Amino acid sequence: MNDRDQQRHWEQTYTDHPGMYGDEPSAPAVHAASVFRDVGARDVLELGAGHGRDSLYLARTGFTVHATDFSAQGLAQLRSRAAESGVSVTTTVHDVRRPLPLPDASVDGVFAHMLLCMALSTDEIRALVGEVRRVLRTGGAFVYTVRHQGDAHYGAGIGRGDDIFEHGGFAVHFFDRQLVDALAEGWERLNVHAFEEGELPRRLWRVTQLRPR
Repeated sequence: MNDRDQQRHWEQTYTDHPGMYGDEPSAPAVHAASVFRDVGARDVLELGAGHGRDSLYLARTGFTVHATDFSAQGLAQLRSRAAESGVSVTTTVHDVRRPLPLPDASVDGVFAHMLLCMALSTDEIRALVGEVRRVLRTGGAFVYTVRHQGDAHYGAGIGRGDDIFEHGGFAVHFFDRQLVDALAEGWERLNVHAFEEGELPRRLWRVTQLRPR
């Protein structure tokens, strides 16, 4: 399954299952809001926002939020929900394989729940983290989550190389700790927290790190 196939798959998924993740924020988003408050963040970027449950939560919490996703359908649902709830979120349809659509040092926090473990190669992930560092102001926080190799779906389904496996139409890059550590080089790392989510359950790491001052 190529990149365009994945984009079409997500578009169809959001079309068939609007609001598929519900209205309550994810636990990592609640954690991210706390971290962002601790570093004095105002402007926050969410990567892979989908239909926006976490972006809306961050906006309701008081942050100025810019949400990106490569699914126009997901972001349309986000904007509709934002209008219904009276909060403001800026959205941009964007593929994270390209440079982020923001100037240097323009945000105080970046949040990405399971975006880095989509069908991205290791080189693409490294480039994306470099882009996150570029758009973060000094002292800004980056909170992301990824499925890791202890997950039940690791090694299952169709192997696409580079620790990417496709299961049920969704391609996932499963992280090992070596990759997490490599992505944290040059950052101030706060912690790597293991947790579970969903019915499988999915097994993930939540990584919190700061752009050095």
